[in-house]
Amino acid sequence: MTKRAPSKRRGKSSAPAAQPQSFEDILKTLLQPEVAGLILLAIGIVTGVALVSQTQGKLSEAWSLFLRQVFGVGAYPVSLLMIAGGIMLLLRDSLKGKISPHWQTIVWLEVLFFTGLGLLHVLAPGDPLILAQTGQYGGHIGWTISQMLVPLFGRTVAIIFISAIVLASLLLATGTSLRGVAWRIRWLWAQVALPVRNWLQVQESRPASKPTLPQAAPNGTAPKSAPRRVATPKSNAAPPAVTPAAAQTPPASRRMTKEAPKPKPLGAALLPSLDLLTPDVADKTDESDVRMRAQIIEETLDAFGIPAEVVEWNRGPVVTQFGVEPGYIEKQDKDGNTRRYKIRVSKILSLTNDLALALAASPIRLEAPVPGRSMIGIEVPNGTKTMVGMRGVLESDVFRKMRSSLRIALGRDVSGEAVVGDLESMPHLLIAGATGSGKSVCLNACIASLLYQNTPDELKLIMVDPKRVELTNYNGIPHLIAPVVVDLEKVIVALRWLIREMDRRYEQFAQIGVRNLGGYNKAAKSKGLDPLPMIVVFIDELADLMLAAADDVERTLCRLAQMARATGIHLVLATQRPSVDVVTGLIKANFPARISFAVTSQIDSRVILDVPGAEKLLGRGDMLFMAPDSPGLQRIQGCFVSDKELDALASFWRTTVLPEEEEQEAPWEDMAEEDDADDDILNEAVELVRQHNQASASFLQRHMRIGYPRAARLIDQLEKLGVVGPQESGGRSRTVLDESAAEGNEMEETYGDVGEA
Repeated sequence: MTKRAPSKRRGKSSAPAAQPQSFEDILKTLLQPEVAGLILLAIGIVTGVALVSQTQGKLSEAWSLFLRQVFGVGAYPVSLLMIAGGIMLLLRDSLKGKISPHWQTIVWLEVLFFTGLGLLHVLAPGDPLILAQTGQYGGHIGWTISQMLVPLFGRTVAIIFISAIVLASLLLATGTSLRGVAWRIRWLWAQVALPVRNWLQVQESRPASKPTLPQAAPNGTAPKSAPRRVATPKSNAAPPAVTPAAAQTPPASRRMTKEAPKPKPLGAALLPSLDLLTPDVADKTDESDVRMRAQIIEETLDAFGIPAEVVEWNRGPVVTQFGVEPGYIEKQDKDGNTRRYKIRVSKILSLTNDLALALAASPIRLEAPVPGRSMIGIEVPNGTKTMVGMRGVLESDVFRKMRSSLRIALGRDVSGEAVVGDLESMPHLLIAGATGSGKSVCLNACIASLLYQNTPDELKLIMVDPKRVELTNYNGIPHLIAPVVVDLEKVIVALRWLIREMDRRYEQFAQIGVRNLGGYNKAAKSKGLDPLPMIVVFIDELADLMLAAADDVERTLCRLAQMARATGIHLVLATQRPSVDVVTGLIKANFPARISFAVTSQIDSRVILDVPGAEKLLGRGDMLFMAPDSPGLQRIQGCFVSDKELDALASFWRTTVLPEEEEQEAPWEDMAEEDDADDDILNEAVELVRQHNQASASFLQRHMRIGYPRAARLIDQLEKLGVVGPQESGGRSRTVLDESAAEGNEMEETYGDVGEA
């Protein structure tokens, strides 16, 4: 029989009785992070109090003496480490993922701590053992290290050896390098010492006595300096100093007085003073931010396995260019030999977005390589931007040293140096950029540069402004050949007049036997002839002209661009839509000097500059300049000219020169808008085809030096008049009819068909 299990009593609990905890359970409880952290924090606080307090008990005194004898002065960092460790254990959950020291860092910190104690004990004067027993310097740990190295190497060599270990462990523990330490030292110097030094220099340069303020005018305005005297016409010499008589004459520029300024005669015209322009504001930023960015670039490239070094940087008004020199990597070839290879430029170019993320700046532009340099340029936008004024560029040494009367102030490059262009050597300029990128401001800066150095006898201007708001404020200045052209129908006529003027000048050059405008003006002085002025054409919006009459505009502009340089005629075109139907291949081929502001796409950048890059510009005057004599692009921050400054300049020229008694009309007003039915040209074509007994559009184009569309229209008119026959299949030449046939055709057109005789 099977035994039955004893029955349990009802109402009694079936849970087993509680057993006492074992030593292992107690140890597990104590080793929990919260409990261990609390114990370690308490021990650290007690240790710190025992080391610092002077009134101690026997236990605290014995504990502090023990720590001093073991660690020496390192007992204080030990107590701080206990407190820090206890806090980290207590806040383990909240600090999880934020602080995670690597085991290598902990090991090298321990090496740094112990070798530091050894170095202190080696450097300590006196008996090392007595110093260790009294708890001074490195304690027994430092005494042990000194006893291991000093008898073996000597005291001097031991100091050098331990110092090297301390420095190496410090670099390995912090994960930095000697170069990084040098960067941080220089950053600290730029952050603290440089402002103090600059302040001291300002205090030393400040005069002891307060400068006397200039006396104000009766109406409360400050007096302005007199304008400059005009240089000898057509000479490239710098303008002479202001004469005393001129210095006493108030400038005829913008005035706040109610009295109207007295105009000066044209022969004694004065160049405007630079006081009409606002002075530049000095850049007060330091280089601390630049140094940190250079270090970030090196560390970012090193993180991707690319050794590189920032060899220089150039801080500009808007961007800073960092010159990065790629390093070398070691690889094994097929034979197993280790060789050094230069880092490829494409590897650095592929990290453009990563560099922008690390620098917290976008967009950045890479110039690889910098022309004429063995480095890559990384252009990073500045945190604070500086406005580039036009006055600073006009006062720069670069502008003064350039011997040309068609100098134009462009702005400042990435290093802050002034950039000046010579329109005479370009010889034409094409400007493109999206709306609001600074295109119109650049156009006004070019016009103002020419007005500041040329009189109306030396320079004439033709301005085309279909928008009617950008260039119309120049109406009335004596440099204009005619008022600003705003009607699109008159633009073609003005360009045709310009071609006739070019041909007329070439005929004058041939009569005297000179090659260009400079030679003609020199010969004109000796022969008593009037010198010819230079002519600069400014067209604000090329896209509107191309939409209205693309063939005529392209043909006339290309012919002027190809031949007008020697006659002193130069073109400056601007457009906000640099597409292939506006900036055609023929126009680009004849305009080697180009400026591109910020555009909307990489395609537009390729159209205007043939390379990408303009789509990454910052706008507001940031440009890329393609010089005709340079293969690379130059990044420039364009100079800013306010409307107030332009109004003052235009007002100066309106009031300085006596106006004409009768306002002259444009020289192309008497020209017909459509000159196809000109009797003189038509009669010339009739005589030409009858003389040669040959008629075709290409024939008239060669002999009459006209364009193909006009020659084709003349052929159609000759056919209507009965001079040539209809076009035959398979041939371009027409049959030339005799005069009797021509008269019969005229009668037939007049009276209708009369039938065959």
